Amino acid sequence: MAKKGNRIQVILECTEHKDSGMPGTSRYITTKSRKNTPERLELKKYNPILKKVTVHREIK
Repeated sequence: MAKKGNRIQVILECTEHKDSGMPGTSRYITTKSRKNTPERLELKKYNPILKKVTVHREIK
């Protein structure tokens, strides 16, 4: 796959799900610009296992 400038693919993982001890995991894949957002992403996304909106942080 060809690179598109400074955009990279990142994986977001639920922080509350890890702490709850429930099996499984909630992950989303998205892209971000290294130039505009050099720090790690943190977004609120829906967690289908916990059935609520939770904070997802960039991993890797």
